[in-house]
Amino acid sequence: MKRPTSPSTNIPISAFIVGILLLMLIGVPDQYLTNVKASGTTGLASNTKVSQHLTKYLRQSGSDRAEIILQLNARPKGLLNALLQRNGVRVHRNFDSLSAMAVDLPASVIDELAGFDEVTSITRDLEVYSSGHVSATTGADSIRKLQAFNGPGYTTVDGSGVGIAVLDSGVYSEHISFRGSNSSRAELNLDFTGENRTNDPFGHGTHVASAAAGNNRLSGRSGSFEGIARNSSVVNLRVLNSNGIGRSSSVLAAVDWLLKNGSRHRIRVVNMSFGTAAVDSYKVDPLCQAVRRLVDNNFVVVVAAGNQGKTSTASFGEDRKTYGLIHSPGNEPSAITVGATNTFGTDDRSDDVVASYSSRGPTRSYNTDASGMKRYDNIVKPDLVAPGNRIIYAEAVNNYFVTNYPGLHVDTNEGGAAGAETRRMMYMSGTSVSAPVVSGAAALMLQVQPDLTPNMVKMILMYTAQPLNGFNQLEQGAGQLNVDGAVKVAQRIVNRPTLNKRVGAPILINDALPPPVTTIADVPFVWSQGITVDHGFLTGTELISKFQKPYSLGYSFGDGIIEGYDTLAIDSMFMSSGILIADGILIADGILIADNNPWANDPQFCSNGILLGDGILIADGLLIADGILMSDGILIADGYVSSSSVIFNGDDTSFMR
Repeated sequence: MKRPTSPSTNIPISAFIVGILLLMLIGVPDQYLTNVKASGTTGLASNTKVSQHLTKYLRQSGSDRAEIILQLNARPKGLLNALLQRNGVRVHRNFDSLSAMAVDLPASVIDELAGFDEVTSITRDLEVYSSGHVSATTGADSIRKLQAFNGPGYTTVDGSGVGIAVLDSGVYSEHISFRGSNSSRAELNLDFTGENRTNDPFGHGTHVASAAAGNNRLSGRSGSFEGIARNSSVVNLRVLNSNGIGRSSSVLAAVDWLLKNGSRHRIRVVNMSFGTAAVDSYKVDPLCQAVRRLVDNNFVVVVAAGNQGKTSTASFGEDRKTYGLIHSPGNEPSAITVGATNTFGTDDRSDDVVASYSSRGPTRSYNTDASGMKRYDNIVKPDLVAPGNRIIYAEAVNNYFVTNYPGLHVDTNEGGAAGAETRRMMYMSGTSVSAPVVSGAAALMLQVQPDLTPNMVKMILMYTAQPLNGFNQLEQGAGQLNVDGAVKVAQRIVNRPTLNKRVGAPILINDALPPPVTTIADVPFVWSQGITVDHGFLTGTELISKFQKPYSLGYSFGDGIIEGYDTLAIDSMFMSSGILIADGILIADGILIADNNPWANDPQFCSNGILLGDGILIADGLLIADGILMSDGILIADGYVSSSSVIFNGDDTSFMR
């Protein structure tokens, strides 16, 4: 099959001017603000503790009440306690482990609340939405039998002993995909939505969970439907309701439970295949802060990038790529943010492309400083991509998707068998399917080397990824998931790789570097041999062979980088001298093993210097979306993007010719 290619992005200056004028006229669609028609309050804009998104919502809605997430730096006392106990102020939930709470209160109280020293930020309690041959094409099949890490012999690399927490719409635990030797591997089911049920009437969570950890007990006309970590245990933390919608507060409640109880259930991986508008900087966004807390406590957190990678024909007359629409919490630097690829149903990866709908970076969340200046995060995301188009996994009984879209059901020729309802399978598409594929890969890595920290798991996944020809880092991050390479590198890491290690100390067994090449379906490809880091790209074999300080708990990759106005440099206190940094947005050029640098600068995205942290992208402060222009702070929202049909219809790469 011939690979589609990206359209030309040589845009005349007249298109720039027209684009700006259109956006000034159109403004930001209502869907971007809320799905409830909105109106206002006063005095909030000048307070930097109050999210501008919350301020805008209140002003446009005219509502006299607000549901907020209150983040604190200390336990409330005295007058703050008194405020929280006033008539009309109701604390819904208290998240002790996160120093946060969900509060319903009069809008008139927000300014007063922000004046307390214990308060660090006040944001909206936003709604979150679900954003579905894989084991062969990712390389998972080829590493099922590897030498055991601690001693001689071989083990089945299938995720045994590693728990994956699935924060989603529930799990149909009776499905054969979760059947263990004696019972369901969906060993714990908890509800945080208030509906007092843990099954999956929506149908999203079951498919997601089986992508990460479905077994190989069912095969049909479409082949094996095996998940990546087929023997991992699944912990079902239901945060999306029967309509596939949840609240930030529901997610925070689940995270709070994980921080208190996760280790008891051997949970090391957390999958979040949902998202909400990334409007607040990751530095204050409560979902991002929760993810960072999980990572600092040794949980690998994998999130979906979002399905807003293109405009809709209805709004723009044609499909175009869009940039800058990574969801929250995918804008959190410590998360492993995953975009989607279209494999066209073949194990051979040479025809794989980034799915047209997969959300592209950079992150455009921001905060506002005391002078009123917006400071954009502009983090390079996603971190990597994985198969996510028309993927077949478990179907929850009588779920919303198949009831309303019967074409998603897959006939496995077992309709008349006893217990047929537990053996049904369905198609689903989107980055919410790609994310659990990466979660399963992380579980395999932790099975062969449990001492890996979350940052080491993330580094290895990116370092071993395959750069897809013709796509830049804002589309694919480091490249497409390579389970074979990632597990083999993880297996070579020494025990306790971060314990009392100095920067530059060896972390590979016998200092033996693996060859940076993987062969899948008889076709070899070279690894990226690098990682994205906030506003740049790091390369060098010492990323996998030497200890780097950000691999320890409590750090992020960005801690190892010194940023100037238009420069990046390695901090020698954090990273060894064998690591190089690129400060541009890069595009894969398809050159294989013979070339030591499989990346090249993409002049469409880079003129001078790096993606600056203050929101200036390229020289003129504008973000180019292949002909669609967005001025700083304006994002193309749900109404402009054909994401609503992604789960049902999958990819359409015809516009990429």
